[in-house]
Amino acid sequence: MSDPQTVSVPGRIMSAEMAEQPAVLQRILDEGAPAIREIAAQIAARNPRFVLLTARGTSDNAALYAKYLIEVLLGKPAGLTSMSTTTAYGAKPDLTDCLVITVSQSGGSPDLVASTKAAREAGAITLAVTNNAASPLAEVSEFHIDVLAGPEKALPATKTYTAELLALYLFVEGLRGGDGSAAKALPELAAGVLARQGEVKDLAERYRFAQRLVITSRGYGYPTAREAALKLMETTYIPASPFSGADLLHGPLAMVDNVSPVIAIVPDGKGGEALQPVLDRLRGRGADLVVIGQQAQVDAASAGFALPAGVPQEVQPILEILPLQLLAYEVTIARGQDPDAPRALAKVTETH
Repeated sequence: MSDPQTVSVPGRIMSAEMAEQPAVLQRILDEGAPAIREIAAQIAARNPRFVLLTARGTSDNAALYAKYLIEVLLGKPAGLTSMSTTTAYGAKPDLTDCLVITVSQSGGSPDLVASTKAAREAGAITLAVTNNAASPLAEVSEFHIDVLAGPEKALPATKTYTAELLALYLFVEGLRGGDGSAAKALPELAAGVLARQGEVKDLAERYRFAQRLVITSRGYGYPTAREAALKLMETTYIPASPFSGADLLHGPLAMVDNVSPVIAIVPDGKGGEALQPVLDRLRGRGADLVVIGQQAQVDAASAGFALPAGVPQEVQPILEILPLQLLAYEVTIARGQDPDAPRALAKVTETH
């Protein structure tokens, strides 16, 4: 008979890593915040005129979140880079006085390392945000922030994503001389959200046999929509299309009907207000609408998951993604698959 300790339970690793997130968030606030503030102060003193963000996969969604923070809170232009312009085409942009932030869980992908090295040679201030202080990316960057998530063994990134979000928020707060107080309650709130996994398990029954999903949001919630789609696709194998609510109205709305599941992340604040006309149109088309947001928005939808009230809008994404991580896990388990090891994926993706 097999030893129960050695039997692989599907989803065991992903489940354990999701559960670690409150502790990881607390660790960043307690141990990581002082170093992040110091790095932010050094970079702020050099007054970069604009910011470029470089990443792939899950970290790209964290970078998009940082783009919103930088533009909204700092008023500086920010953009997502196309790495192939330097790694494949050999472009040599002038990046004098530009801050280049490269976000990567492993810090090991060759194109991230090469593009960061090229940016530094082109005059940029370079900052790596990784879960590996000994990585090649950290080595070639002038500054490095360790997100302190600890080893992540499941292929779907969960705790490293929320750790990246919090580290980037604290960094942007540091650039403007803020104290990051909006994040102080996050560990406790995250624990409360994760404790409601039973609600998500019930919700997962709606998507067990889904053929496709549409996920939408606006503002700070849009990176969450993209990350949720990525998690669902890589674990459940269900095609999930993420759209900004504004883009959804420009054509893709035509594919939504009364049998098309739509998940809407409705932020509490400006992003939710901007998304309201989209929600009205979706209801008008009879969409099967599930809302992740405040209780009143959930009550007006077909189903949903209510998030804690009173959370500042710039840190809501750290909580928004948690029920969607759980949803990806529960749907995958319900479909008889193992979310720890999705087919055809590797933990470190080496692109050039």
